[in-house]
Amino acid sequence: QLALGWTCWKTYVGRREMDSNRANAMELLGFALHRNGKSEAALRVFEAVLAWSLKYNRADEETIIGSKCNIAGCLTELGRQDEALALTRSIYDRGVVVRGASHERTIACGVNLALSMLDVERWDDARTFLRKVLPVAGRSLGANHNQTLRLGQNLAAALNNNPEFTRDDLLEAENI
Repeated sequence: QLALGWTCWKTYVGRREMDSNRANAMELLGFALHRNGKSEAALRVFEAVLAWSLKYNRADEETIIGSKCNIAGCLTELGRQDEALALTRSIYDRGVVVRGASHERTIACGVNLALSMLDVERWDDARTFLRKVLPVAGRSLGANHNQTLRLGQNLAAALNNNPEFTRDDLLEAENI
């Protein structure tokens, strides 16, 4: 997989900087590096892809959001959870503006934001956020959709793992 990523990059590196195939090859290299435990190198590649998108493809919000998601994943892998949380929060907020709160991709970004909050033990923030987003996901995607279920699991974790939990929190977690 990593060899394929490098081969893809080498195939397109000679193209003009503004060529989107070059950026796509760079992104594939970043994925290969990340999947092979080379998150620091992947982070640099994904940052370069984001810079390319901002320079040559500003109108494509989905690509920019996707690049930021890749960067947040690398930051998490590198133990930089506070940075990942800040970036993930901005990704979710931008998704709400671009797509709306009930769009499946925005809800998926909400799952990532909740996980980032849980990673840094922001139990109250996660609980408040998830109580707001979970009903939106249920209405737009359905109660049995994977993203809705993941939000429910995250809410239960936020309620259960909070060292200052109350009896009502435990009952709510049990009922999710």
